[in-house]
Amino acid sequence: MARTREFDIDQAVDRAMALFWGRGYTATSLQDLTAELGIGSGSLYAAFGSKEQLYARALERYCSRNAGALIAELESATDMRSALRAALTAMAEADLDDPERGCFLVNAATERSADPATVDRVSATLRLVESAIAGALERAKARGELPAGKDAAGLARFLTTFIQGLRVMGKARADRAFLESAVSNALTALD
Repeated sequence: MARTREFDIDQAVDRAMALFWGRGYTATSLQDLTAELGIGSGSLYAAFGSKEQLYARALERYCSRNAGALIAELESATDMRSALRAALTAMAEADLDDPERGCFLVNAATERSADPATVDRVSATLRLVESAIAGALERAKARGELPAGKDAAGLARFLTTFIQGLRVMGKARADRAFLESAVSNALTALD
């Protein structure tokens, strides 16, 4: 008879996500994971298959939560410029609060750029963000918040790229004035 799992899978993924996010994939050992999750290696393998599969689930969780929150914010926004400024400022604040940790998506893209599954997850998430921004900009255009001649798809691509650059600059320890200036300048693209 198989043993009953004695730990919460969602909580384990959240704890693994925090560990991978803070240390990276390579610097996180199996021993680190089992200690953090409070389980043996056999339980980890039975539940997740491997360290790599657990990392994939942790990255998926991060992408789902963070991109999902941004998408929801953009979908409900009645003032696009304010919503974008708030979202970009929140990202900058997160990096000012903990620059070493940075953005898990950026960390994954840079550390695991040779791993096709990681690249696919990062790319899919960035496409979702870009699509959500484009949709929000189209709605803003329809409300008259954005000039009719603006290319919503092109602006969305620019802003998605800017977000990743902003997160890299945060990890590079850019100061508040730099990040605030960058956000303000990026938003001039909406004029």
